[in-house]
Amino acid sequence: MLLNWSQIIVWLIIGLLGGTLAGIAVRWQREGFGWWTNLGIGLIGALVGGFLFRLFNILPGLETISISLRDVVSAVVGSILFLGALWLYGHYNKSP
Repeated sequence: MLLNWSQIIVWLIIGLLGGTLAGIAVRWQREGFGWWTNLGIGLIGALVGGFLFRLFNILPGLETISISLRDVVSAVVGSILFLGALWLYGHYNKSP
């Protein structure tokens, strides 16, 4: 699959939206975690959410590259799951 600039820009926008909304939901602050961290969390969350939504056939049609509500919802859910996994990893791997 070859990527073009429009697909990369759409992924960046979806990742930034998903990461920012997840950051707001987790931190209860308007800026979330900051621009770059929100973008990273959102991109990882979009991958996780897209994979899980395709696996369980939730909101079909995610394979198209577009900015839509279902893409943002998938990125937010994936971002929150990713943040939860990071929290669990940090919580259970503290050295005494």
